[in-house]
Amino acid sequence: RIPLQDVYKIGGIGTVPVGRVETGTIKTGQVITFAPVSLTTEVRSIEMKHEQISHGVPGDYIGFNVRNIIVKDIRRGYVVGDAKNDPPSGVSEFTALIIILNHPGHIYPGYTPVFSCHTAHIGCKIREIIAKVDLLTGKKLEDTPKYLKQGDSAIIKSVPQKAMCVENFADYPPLGRFSIRDMNHTVAVGVIKNITRIE
Repeated sequence: RIPLQDVYKIGGIGTVPVGRVETGTIKTGQVITFAPVSLTTEVRSIEMKHEQISHGVPGDYIGFNVRNIIVKDIRRGYVVGDAKNDPPSGVSEFTALIIILNHPGHIYPGYTPVFSCHTAHIGCKIREIIAKVDLLTGKKLEDTPKYLKQGDSAIIKSVPQKAMCVENFADYPPLGRFSIRDMNHTVAVGVIKNITRIE
């Protein structure tokens, strides 16, 4: 998985997405999928620090040239993965464990702050507060609480307001962690427990 940082159009080469390899390996000639837009293409070449390389591994910050994709098709926050092995996709909703760090009031269902996950920053509506939990033991403290306040930990169900690609923390940790920002503050942090993929 590679969350995109930027996309460049380079004369004589074409479209070059740039990002850090978070999991797995990307190779020249590999067929890849961009999520959440479900575009599939082939990797023509890979470059790191202005040198051509044959493959990229986790931690590598790379640019890679792709066939038949224009700069307008893809953008920061999209995710690249292997088209043939668990390809990434957009999600319609996800369940997450969150910890409220810094919020002056109460958080109710319907609250729609910005979720920052990998390179994506997208408004997500908290549709449902499933349960308040004890962070240390994981035990449920209260089912469907009316609201959350500073210091609470809870399981929530959330709906992205625009196309978004995230993953379960257990499967792809770097794509399963997020922070919630509002009023220029980090309101909460969380990990994704379950996703509903858009087929």
